[in-house]
Amino acid sequence: MTSLQLPQFRCRAAAGRCDITPPVGIYHRMWGAALHDQATGVHRPLTASLLWLEPVDGPDSAARVILSLDHCILETSLQQDLAADVAAATGLDPDCVLVTLTHTHGSGWMALSRSEFPGGNLIAPYLQDVRQKVRQLAIETASRRQPAAAVIGTGTCSLARHRNFFDPLRGHAVCGLNPAGFSDSTVLVARISTENGTPLATLVNYACHPTTLAWDNTLISPDYVGALRETVEQHAPGICVFLQGASGDLGPREGFTGDTGIADRNGRELAFAVLSTLQSLPCPGTRYAWQEPVLSGTWIGRWAHEPVPSEISQTFSRWTWHRLTVSLPWRHDLPRLDETRSSRDYWLAQEIEARSQNDDAAIRNCRAQAEQMTRQITRLEALAPGPVCPLNVTIGITGDCLWFFVPGELYQDLQIQLRQRFAPHPVFVTTLTGDWQPGYIPPASSYGYGIYQEVIAATAPGCHELLIEELTRQTRRLLAEHCQQP
Repeated sequence: MTSLQLPQFRCRAAAGRCDITPPVGIYHRMWGAALHDQATGVHRPLTASLLWLEPVDGPDSAARVILSLDHCILETSLQQDLAADVAAATGLDPDCVLVTLTHTHGSGWMALSRSEFPGGNLIAPYLQDVRQKVRQLAIETASRRQPAAAVIGTGTCSLARHRNFFDPLRGHAVCGLNPAGFSDSTVLVARISTENGTPLATLVNYACHPTTLAWDNTLISPDYVGALRETVEQHAPGICVFLQGASGDLGPREGFTGDTGIADRNGRELAFAVLSTLQSLPCPGTRYAWQEPVLSGTWIGRWAHEPVPSEISQTFSRWTWHRLTVSLPWRHDLPRLDETRSSRDYWLAQEIEARSQNDDAAIRNCRAQAEQMTRQITRLEALAPGPVCPLNVTIGITGDCLWFFVPGELYQDLQIQLRQRFAPHPVFVTTLTGDWQPGYIPPASSYGYGIYQEVIAATAPGCHELLIEELTRQTRRLLAEHCQQP
């Protein structure tokens, strides 16, 4: 090997951001153990970040718009409405707009079904305001698109840790730090800049649940993602766009707290890993190549940055996207709606009794139990009819890069497998895109142990593996058709 060349792609690009922070007092409860219902303040603002990418010479209709929102989950219809809003404002097809979530658990649950709760009356007008702001953001960002190039680097960060732990005292699984579990530390970073070198955006793809802040936090917060963006942008001009990876079994090493300082510290830890990776990136269109030996105290090998040969650089403009539906069977033992509703009614009655006794521990337990049933009802009511879940996936090829935008919450094994199978292509895996359903899709080996993600999973064992194989087949086909690669 006589040269080192990092993955790259060329396109027309633009990036933009707007503030979508909800009003203080809005319904905020995201955790079953929380004793509060309404937000009492703001830790950091929530934002919508928009990244516009389109081919260098292709039609505008071939563009892809990535809209990343600081929310945990949003109703399927709202994510579809946001995609339609951006499409209508910019002349694109809605399938070209990829609405994804950073998954911060500090944003509150912004669902119309929560309107009856304290502060819930603010949800509907807030969501309408978000739609208006996103439409304007799309128009403004589209007007700034210009020729650009991206260079991709891979770093590591130990913030994310395995989060399936077996409690030896109580003898059951819990969702929390497992020091012995494997954690994917990969940080994928893309620096996107204009032809004259002006930075436009830093794209960060990392898998880690934003669950630093939990039931004791009453503030609206993007969790660690806020400090990540702020710190990166202090040292790297342009907008930092965060894409949540396959973090179904990954969470921050230190989390489930009410301390916003820990969330900021977690964000800075990831930011420093991103900034370290950025420092290693060369100028677009160049590679680090062997030049000649120089005789000094011994023969010294001299390397230097040089332009990438044209026969290679022309591949940086490759551009193809494909949308497919993967059918995943529902599990056969899904809970029944009527039984779930009865269970919720029971725990709501128990909460009333606990309040009459001023028993805070019992109140917390009853609220958590009732909340679990409420969320189970929400999941069951949202499931697509029929025996299978139609999972809508978007696969992209831009230059050397592969992109996978997937609904729901996937385990780290999915991104590990795809990156191994398609090396040396950098593989961006973004979850919670287009829909938060069907929720978790765990590997078959994790079923039957009482792990939280498996207990609430709606898809059958084996769906994780089926999805990996289907994504692999479709991507190999696209590479063969468009990149002359097997």
